[in-house]
Amino acid sequence: KVNYIEDVNDNNEIFAKLRPDLQNGESADRSIIVVTDWMAKKMYDLGYLQNLDKDAIPAVDENLVDSLASPSIDPDRSYTVPWQSGMTGLVVNTAEAPDVTSINDIFDPKYKGKVTVLTELRDTVPLVMKADGVDPTKATTQEWLDAINKLNDAVKSGQIRKLTGNDYTDDLARGDAVVTIGWSGDAIQLQADNSDINFVMPDTGCILWSDNMVIPVGAPNPDAAYAFMDYVYDPANQSQIAQYNSYITPVKGVQDIFQKDAPDLAESELIFPTDEFTGDCTTQTDPPADGEQEVEDAWQQLISGG
Repeated sequence: KVNYIEDVNDNNEIFAKLRPDLQNGESADRSIIVVTDWMAKKMYDLGYLQNLDKDAIPAVDENLVDSLASPSIDPDRSYTVPWQSGMTGLVVNTAEAPDVTSINDIFDPKYKGKVTVLTELRDTVPLVMKADGVDPTKATTQEWLDAINKLNDAVKSGQIRKLTGNDYTDDLARGDAVVTIGWSGDAIQLQADNSDINFVMPDTGCILWSDNMVIPVGAPNPDAAYAFMDYVYDPANQSQIAQYNSYITPVKGVQDIFQKDAPDLAESELIFPTDEFTGDCTTQTDPPADGEQEVEDAWQQLISGG
C-alpha cells in the first residue's frame, strides 16, 4: 500500500513543513519527496537526502532522456531522479485576455485585480527580468531587487491579485484571475473545464525546470521509493503520467508510444518541446551568491505582505 500525499503548494512551504523532522534525521514518514531542482540541491547540501542506489533503479539508467542526464545541480544524478519537467510562462484565459504575449502584460491596467504570479522566486522574478531585457543568468543583485520592487508596487496597487503556489489554478477556474504566471501542464489540465485557458509562451521565453524524486534521510521504506522510481521509468507507465499531466516527460520512448496511440499528444510542444519553441527560454537560476540572502529576504517580505 502506498500513501500518496499531495501537499506541495510551493517548494518553500513544503521545506518549512518538513525541516523540523529532516534536521533531526527523520523523514516525516515520507519515503519519497518531489521537489524542484534548486530545492533538491538545498536539501542535499543540508544533509537531508540520501545518495541513490543506482543498481536499484535500472530503468532510470536505461530510459532517462539524454538532456537531463547531467544537470548542474546534480551532474551524476547521485541523489535526484527527474519526475517531470516543465515550463514557467503565462497561463491565460484567452477569451478574457486575447492579446497577452508578454510578461509585461501582467502590469497592464486593464487586467488590474485579475493577475496572479507564483511565489517561486526562481520562476517569477527571472521572467520579469527577461521581459525588461535583463539576462537572469548574468543579473546583479540590484537587478533582482529591482524586479522584486516592480512586483511589490504592482501588489500594493492591486494590479496583482495575489502571489500563489499551485493554487493559482483555482483562481483561473473561478474566473478570479485571467492572466497568471504559471506552469505549462496546468493549462492543459484546466482545459478539461474551460477550453479558453491556454499556456502562452512569453515573447522573451520561459523558465525551464525539473521536479525531482528524492529519498530523504530516515525514509521508512526506501525499497518502495526505488520500486516507484523504476516503475515510472518504464515508458508504458510514463506515457500514462504524461497523458494525464501534459508536462515534459523525462523518459525515452514515450513519444513513440504516443505516435501510435495518441498522435495529437506526440506533437504537443508542452510534452515534447522543440528547440525552436524553447529557444528563448532560460533554466532556473539562483541570485548572485553574495546577494542571495538579501534577495531571498526581499522576496519573503513581499510574499508575507510586509
